[in-house]
Amino acid sequence: MIEIEVFGAGLLRGDPTAAQVRRLCMLAAGSVGVREGHLAVEFVEPERIARLNAEHRGKPEPTDVLSFPIDGVEASAARLQNPTEGGAGLKATDGARAAGGARARATGVPRELGDVLICPEHAVDVREAVVHGVLHLLGMDHEADDGEMLALQAELLGRERS
Repeated sequence: MIEIEVFGAGLLRGDPTAAQVRRLCMLAAGSVGVREGHLAVEFVEPERIARLNAEHRGKPEPTDVLSFPIDGVEASAARLQNPTEGGAGLKATDGARAAGGARARATGVPRELGDVLICPEHAVDVREAVVHGVLHLLGMDHEADDGEMLALQAELLGRERS
């Protein structure tokens, strides 16, 4: 099971709700085969996300979403396999992901997937920012793939809105 904490939901003004944010996180994680772990989603003010964006990406301006993977950072280098009918997934050879899952089962402590920070003021669509952030957290990168991440993101959002 994936444990999801949502902080700062008051910045959302009720849309989406914290429950909808959790559902989107589970949908995104499940789409790449992650079924257990812990992640946090925090909604933040523009000043905070600008400070973090400058510190971690060298871009001193606000952005919509930042993702910070924790356990198995090596997983963020994983590439996608060719998409299948069930959607795209991480490579089966992703040893970091497998090791994280084994550690979680052995210790009873869920694998710490990481944190997603979202600035609702700079997000065109908060639901899209949630899915986008979680997919980045789990190793996908639209700047390095051939469109797989954004295609999966669109598919998940379409499924969620249906």
